[in-house]
Amino acid sequence: MILSKPRTPEMDAGRHHRARLGFILMSTDLACEADCMDMAPGGVAVHFTRLKTDDHTTNETLARHIDDMADAAARLQPDMRPEVISYCCTSGSIICGEQSVFREIRKGAPWTQPMCIVTGVMDALREVGAQKIVVGTPYLDEINTAEAAYLAQAGFDVLDIQGLQLATGVEFGRVTPGYWKQFALDLDRPDADAIFMSCSGIRALEVVDEIEQIVGKPVITSNQAQFWSCLRRAGIMDDLQGFGQIFKHSGRAISGTVPR
Repeated sequence: MILSKPRTPEMDAGRHHRARLGFILMSTDLACEADCMDMAPGGVAVHFTRLKTDDHTTNETLARHIDDMADAAARLQPDMRPEVISYCCTSGSIICGEQSVFREIRKGAPWTQPMCIVTGVMDALREVGAQKIVVGTPYLDEINTAEAAYLAQAGFDVLDIQGLQLATGVEFGRVTPGYWKQFALDLDRPDADAIFMSCSGIRALEVVDEIEQIVGKPVITSNQAQFWSCLRRAGIMDDLQGFGQIFKHSGRAISGTVPR
């Protein structure tokens, strides 16, 4: 029988001593996880779980995401209790509704701040003072129609919204960053305050700085905005470089943040 000698391990606050963020992804998402890992500052943990989802993105399939939201939230490091848990689907956030998403996340993780990606997008747009926006998506037009109405109801003037008419998450994730850059430039208008590239499953974050340098205005992407808002809600005020000008903003419009 093995008998270990008595020892007193040296312990500290852990690798992720500043904050822990949890994210609920679609099973078909090919971009969000990598984007969040790229943006994560030192001392901040990012934890992921995935919803089983159809690889055919319509209003009908998106509406079913809410059924498993509470279970997904409950699986996100319950012993470590992330400060924020966010649902990472822009169109799903819109179709299911923010308050419904928050309610289900609270069921599974009552200790956390519930979030969803469209909330982060609107946080970011308001933070940069964007009222008039143009929107580029990979979606079918039935989803674009719902998104335009949702943003308008929230007080934004959607000057134009255009989708690529793709239906699957795999297709979303295979569109090149260079194409998203050109798409954004094609959408831009002189009277637009900002460009919003919508969808967690697209690779627009990789070119957001390049687009901003050309157009001279804020460019918001779903993953960038969500991550920025989650950081600020967790009290992390880092100015991250290479991911757009939004990270220069403190999140003054987001309540409940405590700088660390």
